[in-house]
Amino acid sequence: MPSTTAILLILLVSLTVLPLSAGNTTTETLVKGNTTFAVELYRKLERMEGNIFFSPYSISTALAMTYGGARGNTAKQMADVLHFIPDNNVLHPGFAGLEAQMNDVRQRGYVELNVANSLWPQENYPFLPEYLDLIKEYYKVSITPVDYKGAAEKARNTINKWVEEKTKKKITNLIQPGILTELTRLVLVNAIYFKGNWASRFDVNRTEETDFYLLNGKIVRTPMMNQVQIFKYGEYGKLQILELPYDGNDLSMIVFLPNKPNGLAKLDNYLTVERLETWLSVLRKRKVKVFLPKFKMTSYFRLDKTLAGMGMPDAFNAAADFSGMDGTRELFIQAVLHKAFVGVDEEGTEAAAATAGLLGKKGPPPRPTVFRADHPFFFLIRENKTGSILFMGKLLNPAQK
Repeated sequence: MPSTTAILLILLVSLTVLPLSAGNTTTETLVKGNTTFAVELYRKLERMEGNIFFSPYSISTALAMTYGGARGNTAKQMADVLHFIPDNNVLHPGFAGLEAQMNDVRQRGYVELNVANSLWPQENYPFLPEYLDLIKEYYKVSITPVDYKGAAEKARNTINKWVEEKTKKKITNLIQPGILTELTRLVLVNAIYFKGNWASRFDVNRTEETDFYLLNGKIVRTPMMNQVQIFKYGEYGKLQILELPYDGNDLSMIVFLPNKPNGLAKLDNYLTVERLETWLSVLRKRKVKVFLPKFKMTSYFRLDKTLAGMGMPDAFNAAADFSGMDGTRELFIQAVLHKAFVGVDEEGTEAAAATAGLLGKKGPPPRPTVFRADHPFFFLIRENKTGSILFMGKLLNPAQK
């Protein structure tokens, strides 16, 4: 086997600024696989200390571009871990279909949802035309040759500037000094930016400093938003589930709140894709008094060791086979970097039918169900038509940025 000297770097960037089922079988299969990977990756990342936030959609998309050039056992391992449809002739059109749905959401104009893919190859490196054609056709990538051999630092600054522009300067300095070297041959970047207003906004004048109970029993003070409104809400065992739609109802944040302040660890251990589907199935519209903390968080992950540990080690060592990219077996993945930002506050647009259904019967209205997120919870943000999970995270401490 030739010595493995060339390096492939995968970067994943996601940004979301948050005011606080499809008929296509291929889409359904792809979304189910992406959701399974999202849950399994969350189970790995949740072991880390502190708040976490990441975009499984961004990670799956960038790795799908990489999978297009994987062959042999490398491809099999990646398909198993990422729960991809193994057939490239089905997988990549499926991702293109998801992107088309994201574009429909973008065109509707209620939220900002921008997904951008870029490829940064070494100048004059002989990538196979069929590989470049595949990712251009299905992932709409911009391809910009750079010189890692002679100017790695300049290449780093150029790629970081592109990321800053696509995330409106919320994600900066993604590639740290020293990551790119003269052996780097290709950098793939996926950037996703989302900004959405709540369909039913929180009144900033009602936000108050209240207690938030940490897992260790300590208490921090945090700004707590609140409102009473008709939302989709459900209960399952010792869990409350609340769906907060964004303007236009194309996307929603779904919050999973254990009934005890120290209940998140047990909930995380219990989480599977089947249970997630069960929890989502109990959501029904009802009147809810919601208490939700304002928070911001930035998460940075180097995912190569995590992904290798999940069952795809060959991609990251001399056994790698990405011959579908350049016709050789000299490429391997040096690193998978992911940085994500989320901010949640009161901003939103008042829905025209915000109070519909609250009047009609004589006598006093029913007391609203109380959803008080004053202790750790996990949440996700999904695109509602396909069910794609765009973002996922957990909040342990709103005072931690």
